[in-house]
Amino acid sequence: MEHSTTTRQYDVAAVREQFPSLRSGRAHFDAPGGTQTPEPVARAVYDALTAPLSNRGRRTPAERNADAIVLGARAAMGDLLGVDPGTVAFGRSATALTFEMARTLSQGWRSGDDIILSRLDHDANVGPWLIAAGRAGVQVSWADFDPATGELDLASVADQLTPRTRLVAVTAASNLIGTRPDLAAVAELVHGTPALLYVDGVHHTAHSFVDVPALGADLYVCSPYKFLGPHCGVLTGRADLLRDLAPDKLRPSTDDVPERFELGTLPYELLAGTTAAVDFLAGLVPAEGTRRDRLRASLAALEQHEDTLRARLEDGLAQLPGVTVHSLAGHRTPTLFMTFADLPAAEVSDRLAADGIDAPAGTFYAYEPARRLGVDSGLRIGLAPYSTEDDLDRFLTSVGNCLR
Repeated sequence: MEHSTTTRQYDVAAVREQFPSLRSGRAHFDAPGGTQTPEPVARAVYDALTAPLSNRGRRTPAERNADAIVLGARAAMGDLLGVDPGTVAFGRSATALTFEMARTLSQGWRSGDDIILSRLDHDANVGPWLIAAGRAGVQVSWADFDPATGELDLASVADQLTPRTRLVAVTAASNLIGTRPDLAAVAELVHGTPALLYVDGVHHTAHSFVDVPALGADLYVCSPYKFLGPHCGVLTGRADLLRDLAPDKLRPSTDDVPERFELGTLPYELLAGTTAAVDFLAGLVPAEGTRRDRLRASLAALEQHEDTLRARLEDGLAQLPGVTVHSLAGHRTPTLFMTFADLPAAEVSDRLAADGIDAPAGTFYAYEPARRLGVDSGLRIGLAPYSTEDDLDRFLTSVGNCLR
């Protein structure tokens, strides 16, 4: 009974009315690369830029506006991720934040240490660590996944861990094939050693109610533009860990946490948009309580909506000849990566675009996963809060026409 009630609560038509870009009539399956923007988020960015604004402070209205925006965005992301707002830092992107954290953490690495990376990950959670490991002279080991199932091999994590392991970097959800590894199990393995667990939550945060402490992540990054917000990055971590780290910064910059991790003046307008995005997510379905409570209800309804559409999409694709879907993990996001027996994915993407359907082709910076799958390109289909059954029908019809 609760299942059907949640389904009725999610009104995708009402959600879509808030997205000006959807008025073009195009069907968007490109959400894993960045979602469309709802009007309240765009309005928040506009309002921040057109109100008095200066560097943060308490003396003038402009200074107070900037301070309120920053504190509001920290509180919003704290609610979204289940963390203390005082542990939330902002940056240009999750990639930039990971590069900066790799530089900071690797200052303490020594010869004989090792780190473990995952072949399931976007290169933003691989490349920065490879560079840092090369400079520090530490060994890199790999946790693998099974290309036949998409599942991360927990045994390969356990087998690689040593008393000298300093870091394990793994995704909370694959941006290519949608796999959601058992992070709690990974964390249990990692925390039996001195290693830190660094989690890329960029793809995961868009599709689930997130509780970073429950995941066991020591550090976690995500990107608001993947969940209806503006283009910036967010990092959070254990408060005691953040206090102990000494990132590179300018001499006059504060040593306070989280400000010590934020280089230069923050993009206040983007932070205002981030708060608006979190508020929008919290209002996807009617709910009472704190913003965190409302996020829990809304994201549960969203996950059910997206999973229902994903199942329908998978059923439709199974009827089409020559389509191989590589998104097979038991626990996965509504993101499907597929290849075609007789057509390059780029050609299918072009023909879909001509039919008013945005579905990109490539490997999407998932360098290691694509190599492991043995593919150099594929079509990626990602669902979002505004996705509909009509979108799916248009997609399946267009792909079917391509394959005739």
